Amino acid sequence: MTPKQYSAPSVRQLSAVVDGMTGRVSEGRLRQLQMVVGMFDRAVRRDEMPGRASRTAQQLFTWAALRPFWGLAVAGQLRHWQKDVGKPLPEWTQRIVRDCLKILAREVLPPGKTVRLPSIANPEVKPTVDGRSLDALYRGMVDLAGRGPLERDGTTLSYEDRTRLLAIVAVLLDAAPRSGELATQSLSDLAAGETAVAVRRQQQKAPPNRVDEVAALAEVGTEAARSVLGGWVERVSEETRQRVLAAVEELEPLPDVEWYPLREGSRVAVRRWLRVRQGLVESLPLEGAKTALWVSLWPSKAGPPGIPLRAQGIRQAYARGIVALNWVMAGSHGWEPLPTTMEQIRRSVDAVPLDETPAS
Repeated sequence: MTPKQYSAPSVRQLSAVVDGMTGRVSEGRLRQLQMVVGMFDRAVRRDEMPGRASRTAQQLFTWAALRPFWGLAVAGQLRHWQKDVGKPLPEWTQRIVRDCLKILAREVLPPGKTVRLPSIANPEVKPTVDGRSLDALYRGMVDLAGRGPLERDGTTLSYEDRTRLLAIVAVLLDAAPRSGELATQSLSDLAAGETAVAVRRQQQKAPPNRVDEVAALAEVGTEAARSVLGGWVERVSEETRQRVLAAVEELEPLPDVEWYPLREGSRVAVRRWLRVRQGLVESLPLEGAKTALWVSLWPSKAGPPGIPLRAQGIRQAYARGIVALNWVMAGSHGWEPLPTTMEQIRRSVDAVPLDETPAS
């Protein structure tokens, strides 16, 4: 929605503020901020919100407005899709909403004015999986890729879907990229002969993703380091904050691009996907969209088949494949269901980058 389409003046002002942040924040963060604007739009219509919250954007960031807003948001009452209303927000989504509130408050409120934000308990990190399960994941995906059409309980996996999924899993197990890092990969990120793959660590240089390293260097607990790096300084002492910040300054910068070797089986999986991919992108009218390594298979709101796949699409494709693999393997001797979250697999992989950039 554009600012003019919101009924409350306060939300229209907030929407205009977010529009003005285009280019200053990442596209992903911009979408998150727009999501929160939509949540405020739905919130100001509720009886739980004070009447003045609809007047100006600043009134949205008073505790009288934020307290009921947060209660409604956490309870899932401000979701965009009607079918999802009432489903509580997971803790990680709550953290995203809170981070967006903090960003918007800085933009809306006068300099130096503080805002009281809701607190969130640190979510428990989901467990990783062992090496045997990772091997089983790869073997299972190879088996899925070679099977005939798969359809069960509303889940359908075409040959193209299974081929792309096997290649994604192969790269995931060899290089441990995040979904956002997979989404930015292009054909130039493959070495000659598909012997290696490049990963642009979008967040690796950012302190929050080196929390264990920072905590060890600062000689503080991991949660204390995460609190400082995440901006939740109210949870720790000033001494701890200074130690963590000093540790960050001592860290050597990591390379922007790292290359990881691909195993022979992974090379075969990637080559098979490249053949499928070629047929998809050949029909695209725009040359600029033909360089992405991971592309869509079906028409969608984002565009025709063959356009670059976003991080969310990659995560959804992975989850869909794991669901299929789990029900195909259910009942097999020794099989344990695998997690449908890419992050759990990524954190289980001990990927070691190459010392030198391979020949292109």
